[in-house]
Amino acid sequence: MAAPTITPGETKIGWIGTGVMGASMCGHLIDAGFSATVYSRTKSKSQPLLDKGADWADTPKAVAEASDVIFAIVGFPADVREVFLGENGALAGSKEGNVLVDMTTSEPSLAVEIAEQAKAKGVSSVDAPVSGGDVGAKEARLSIMIGGEKEVVDALQPCWDAMGKTIVHQGPPGAGQHTKMVNQTLISSMMIGVCEGLLYGYKAGLDLETVMKSVASGAAGSWSLSNLGPRIMANNFDPGFFVEHFIKDMGIALAESRRMGLSMPGLALAEQLYQSVKAKGHGWDGTHALMLALADMSNVDWKSR
Repeated sequence: MAAPTITPGETKIGWIGTGVMGASMCGHLIDAGFSATVYSRTKSKSQPLLDKGADWADTPKAVAEASDVIFAIVGFPADVREVFLGENGALAGSKEGNVLVDMTTSEPSLAVEIAEQAKAKGVSSVDAPVSGGDVGAKEARLSIMIGGEKEVVDALQPCWDAMGKTIVHQGPPGAGQHTKMVNQTLISSMMIGVCEGLLYGYKAGLDLETVMKSVASGAAGSWSLSNLGPRIMANNFDPGFFVEHFIKDMGIALAESRRMGLSMPGLALAEQLYQSVKAKGHGWDGTHALMLALADMSNVDWKSR
């Protein structure tokens, strides 16, 4: 298939999923000059995009029928399958030459399946999960990990530039999702360290803001510490990324590691700790709500400290 020509002002984009991440990401594309047609299960979440001039569609299929490039960022692999491959999915509404872009963190095998079914219809497919959370989405500085045909990935550069800062083509279909599993594995243990470190500092009677001045810029520094540490200290557990979705990601990574014959004890421990966070009613809080479960294990009432 020939690589498409993608140009702001001419190429029509479709966007499926306007939640914490998707609304900002689609908004940047509109600001870059792309016309957009959007769909979300909850229409009210799309209202800011409609106010920017986006059109509404009642199904992912209808989004594709009105678009040249169709993006989606939804919750779970089952949602990805439905919005791309379902009876009213984007592939059903696509014409030859269209491009499907899944920015959800999903299963590598599903990315390959979507690419194969799309190719049979003359449609290109790219898997492009992201990292950077709600802040990265709002500030258009996401890391975008991409799997798919190089010519198509390169053609999408104007779209990548509107949403992200670190844009890397990782390889064929599924490679973007595999890279995101590396990312989530790294974060899983890192979040344990962030929460345990702050919990230790609090129990030792230290001023946590003063502690942050010393550790955040040193060898212990990380995106999670600098961005989520202040939220933890402020008892702000609003989601930049949902616990429920992180558990889903860790489950995918564990399944893939089992398939490859890998032992991943750190990842397995993190997944179990996050199951505890979910069991305590924090599944739809941010991933930094891990602090609440860890504090509870030591009988520390973090929110009332």
